[in-house]
Amino acid sequence: MSVEHILRQTWELYTKFFLRFVLIAAVVFSVLELFSALSASSAHSGRWAAAALWGIATFLLWIVGTFWLQGALVEAVQDARDGLADVSIEELFARVAAGLAATIGIAVGMALLVVPGLVLLTRWVLIVPVIVLEKKPAGEAFNRSWELVKGSSWPVFGLIFLTMVALAVGSSLVSVLLFPLSALPRFLASWLVGTITGSLLAPLVALSWTLTYFELAREQVRPSSTMMPPIQV
Repeated sequence: MSVEHILRQTWELYTKFFLRFVLIAAVVFSVLELFSALSASSAHSGRWAAAALWGIATFLLWIVGTFWLQGALVEAVQDARDGLADVSIEELFARVAAGLAATIGIAVGMALLVVPGLVLLTRWVLIVPVIVLEKKPAGEAFNRSWELVKGSSWPVFGLIFLTMVALAVGSSLVSVLLFPLSALPRFLASWLVGTITGSLLAPLVALSWTLTYFELAREQVRPSSTMMPPIQV
């Protein structure tokens, strides 16, 4: 597995279909960040009971929304790999709705582990692509992701590390660029900054991890439908 190749493919797809990927992410982040802003606003005003309720709702919604977004972006990557993007955003979300229950269960289970560890993160990073693209049930998705990553753990770990660093740096840069929004009311500024930041950066992570799935599946001589053809620019 070539980390450089995956990162290059990630950037090419992200720049070519920038607006499409950002819009897909914005659909989810506009809702997630609304709940986050409501929770923060309640805490700031001293309404701790309301803040706690909003915090719990936000946590659960983030679990659902994050995995649903990744599923939709996985479908978007699959759709864009031939150089075209002819599936509507509405249909992309509809395609992953059937597997939503499975991803919720996986997310809750991982959250209960508190600190699953970098080894488990590395081995389970392909769970959502496996569920969405191979239509595997939740239990089999863990084993399938483990099987795909086995033998390439260090390159996959390196890719995860690089994407997390890029996410942290990118978040800081976007926050600086969006600093003028701090003049807006606290609630509105928090919602807008969070939504814009997430919408811009989340697709990069989802793209790189999804392309990792295609690369590792190709290396294991999967059917030709999972192979990663060159991007037509």
